[in-house]
Amino acid sequence: MLKKMFKLISLTVLGVGMAVCAFAQDPAGAETLAANPQSPVDYVWVLVCGFLVFFMQAGFAMVETGFCRAKNATNLMAKNTIDFVVASLIFMAFGFAFMMGNDYKGLIGTSGWFLHGATYDVGKYLMFFWQLVFAGTAATIVSGAVAERLKFKAYFLYSLAVTAIVYPIYGHWVWGGGWLSKLPFGIGHVDFAGSGVVHTIGGFVGLAGAIVLGPRFGKYGKDGKPKAIPGHSITLAALGTFILWFGWFGFNPGSTFSAHQLRIAVIAVNTNLAAAAGAAVAILLVFLKTKKWDVGMMLNGCLAGLVAVTAPCAWIEAWAAVVIGAIAGLLVVLSVYFWENIGVDDPVGAVSVHAVNGVWGLISVGLFADGTYGLGTTNAPLVKGLFYGGGYGQLIAQVIGVLTCVAWAFGLGLLIFKIMDKCFGVRVSPEEELKGLDIPEHGTPAYPNFYTTNG
Repeated sequence: MLKKMFKLISLTVLGVGMAVCAFAQDPAGAETLAANPQSPVDYVWVLVCGFLVFFMQAGFAMVETGFCRAKNATNLMAKNTIDFVVASLIFMAFGFAFMMGNDYKGLIGTSGWFLHGATYDVGKYLMFFWQLVFAGTAATIVSGAVAERLKFKAYFLYSLAVTAIVYPIYGHWVWGGGWLSKLPFGIGHVDFAGSGVVHTIGGFVGLAGAIVLGPRFGKYGKDGKPKAIPGHSITLAALGTFILWFGWFGFNPGSTFSAHQLRIAVIAVNTNLAAAAGAAVAILLVFLKTKKWDVGMMLNGCLAGLVAVTAPCAWIEAWAAVVIGAIAGLLVVLSVYFWENIGVDDPVGAVSVHAVNGVWGLISVGLFADGTYGLGTTNAPLVKGLFYGGGYGQLIAQVIGVLTCVAWAFGLGLLIFKIMDKCFGVRVSPEEELKGLDIPEHGTPAYPNFYTTNG
């Protein structure tokens, strides 16, 4: 038996090795220095920005864990790790082909499975890595909305579905040459760095998950009014927010896909201004209501501004970034209260930050785009919104994209969670939820010296 297993393993390794040797050749068609002497600068730029976006996984992990209770910290670490593990493998196998493969009738990509094509193209690898870190971000957004009550195996399967189907197919419609990018309004639906493709997708799948799961025990009193369930570490939440803010300087400027597009300076400044405006408005609004300086809401206001400016960041002036961020700060506060009051329990405010402000970011393009820049290249059609004499065309294209994105993400999200719930139940038992998911699901508390079974 052992002999047969050894023989099988040897043949497998040999076969893979031969395939790798054949695949590693430098075929005709791959980008070369001779063909493009400037390519190393652009490659390094995109890769470094991609590394920053990857580091945002740590930011999400810290924010979500800080806003949740200590008894679920291990579980949240596991979920924020596994979604990028799953994304890396499934997006390589299927998702990238669906998203960036040869277009079929504007609906889906049909080539590039397992990153294996007729040629070994380093440009394809670069694009894969960039879209992979975005796919991981879209998937991890949901973990906050469903925190403290979702089974780990359900999270595993949901991550697979989002990175294989939900994110890449909608992404193809916008970034892969699909039908939304070809709408006969403005220059078609546009989304510079992903307010819709990443954040609205993740936010509305998260909303679907939160609805299917229902609220946590203790979230609503006998009178039906919501109760605060404080997270265990505002310190971790603040650290996570700073990591995300930092990572966004890769997320948005890197979407030029070239270091030679000097618009990166404008994009970086706009990104920062929107974050600051969102944080300022959120904390001031809550102070007017409660007479307390709510740090948690300030952190979510910052993230809301970042989400909102992600779509328009390359096409707007600095003042518009401040306005967009300020409105995002207002929206996140109103949205948190709204979802809470209608019975949707979102422990970290993921729906309010990403879904609501992802929508606002897409619409803001149709209003504030100033007509001085295109889609990342100097000769691309310019994006011009209503306030700069562009008429209603671009705004119409943006609204169509919004409606499509919401329907796609929320509809598929409901379908995914409902199917899993029917098959095996997505919510942990009441006993496990009250005890915390760390021990029942993983056997390891995050803080063993301070572990308690109390809420």
